[in-house]
Amino acid sequence: MRRREFIALLGSSAAASPLRARAQQPPVPMIGFLNAVARETVERFVAGFRSGLAEASFVEGRNVAIEFRWADGHYDRLPALAAELVRRRVAVIVAAGGPPSAVAAKAATATIPIVFTAVAEPVEGGLVASLNRPGGNVTGVTVQTTALDSKRLELLSEVAPAALAIGALVNPRRPDADAQMKGARVTAAALGRHLAVLHASNEAEIDEAFVRFEERRIGALLVMADPYFTSRREQIVALTERHRVPAMYQWREFAAAGGLMSYGPSITDAYRQAGVYTGRILKGEKPGDLPVLQPTKFEFVINLRTAKALGLSVPEPLQARADELLE
Repeated sequence: MRRREFIALLGSSAAASPLRARAQQPPVPMIGFLNAVARETVERFVAGFRSGLAEASFVEGRNVAIEFRWADGHYDRLPALAAELVRRRVAVIVAAGGPPSAVAAKAATATIPIVFTAVAEPVEGGLVASLNRPGGNVTGVTVQTTALDSKRLELLSEVAPAALAIGALVNPRRPDADAQMKGARVTAAALGRHLAVLHASNEAEIDEAFVRFEERRIGALLVMADPYFTSRREQIVALTERHRVPAMYQWREFAAAGGLMSYGPSITDAYRQAGVYTGRILKGEKPGDLPVLQPTKFEFVINLRTAKALGLSVPEPLQARADELLE
């Protein structure tokens, strides 16, 4: 072989080496992210999920890909969206946005690992066998929203002692909507209050619910935990201001948006924990061996500006119990 031909051959082999190396690299794992609401309403929570992934050494676009699917508040779309992620052969499905997403994901696959966020009663809902040993292909983060509704009702009664009738805004499309109300009804009866349940599952029905609150002379409002209500928090808070209704919510985001009070764990941190678990599963751990995570810190937030606008006097002892006062 002539020297010139040898150099040309060597050059062509060197040029082909990077291409061959790239072709031999394994594809990055793909996460299927299923959420019951619209993306723009939960960007902060998604950022928390990415933060958890980073803690587990996974960064979107570098060593992991994420396929997002959004139901935009239409829970009936979730089964088809979950099935689509299964067809994409994702490595893990993150069922975000409460029970509707988790139920749809579990119905779609018994083999692909599933990590849920913000599910109140995962055992009672049939998602896992137990909190300590979930078994199967599902684990995640519980936020005890249903269990805390009774506590929220007690706090609301302290701020609005004259409200003998309290409204409960419930999304009937939530899989565990009936179970949500059990504890709240018991607490309301013990407090000597009438609990008026009103259903809403879309923007127009939320508006109608507030008209009915006024017609029935309901003196205060308990907004039950639901991902769709969280996505519509600006609308709900604006309506409570317009109708001058003292209201209690589950997430701090409502109080920050102008709601009167909130009591519950951090939903952003729940998404972060789900990100950590997703990363651990991508590294080889089995979801059935990962205990369902439970919140350890609960935030009680009072918006004093809103209380003043509503003409309410928040008792000093109640203010002292708050984790945060917005002034």
